[in-house]
Amino acid sequence: MSNDLIARAAIDRRVAEIIAPVVEDMGFELVRVRLMGGKAPILQIMAEKPEGGIEVDDCAEISTAVSAVLDVEDPIIDAYTLEVSSPGIDRPLTRLKDFDSWQGYEAKIETQELIDGRRRFKGALAGTEGGEVLIEIEEGTIGLQFDWLADAKLVLTDELIRDVLRSRKDAGAVDESQFDEIDTILDGQED
Repeated sequence: MSNDLIARAAIDRRVAEIIAPVVEDMGFELVRVRLMGGKAPILQIMAEKPEGGIEVDDCAEISTAVSAVLDVEDPIIDAYTLEVSSPGIDRPLTRLKDFDSWQGYEAKIETQELIDGRRRFKGALAGTEGGEVLIEIEEGTIGLQFDWLADAKLVLTDELIRDVLRSRKDAGAVDESQFDEIDTILDGQED
């Protein structure tokens, strides 16, 4: 299976090859690697636990371990800042299994080539079938080969935010007061 969505550019793939074993040994999964160019390049690494979620302390530990191995292998010529983060609520979907995990939620998918005259698709995820990602668009449910995808991410909806916060709360990661406050903010936005 292609890992292009986890690491797109050649340098990202090289970094992913180096750090994936380290991240996996620590009990996490690599979600995405991107070297963002600019005056001060940032190497952005997204990781999470196999069951989803990641704590700030985990990110710090991954950062330390990844820094050590990257210092030895030295794949990036310029100075850069390392950023380890969770995938966030409107997360990128980079692995075939992500499309099953987030079935029913709204996503934006972009393909590398034009498919029926378009590159962008937005709709509810309908799981996977073989190597295809299924998405419900206005015209009906269509299948897109995972290998055709250039980019895919969840769309930030009230339903998604609520469900993610609720699952975190059930896992004991969010305290009740925080949840109520966020809920109030959400309710205020729905006019």
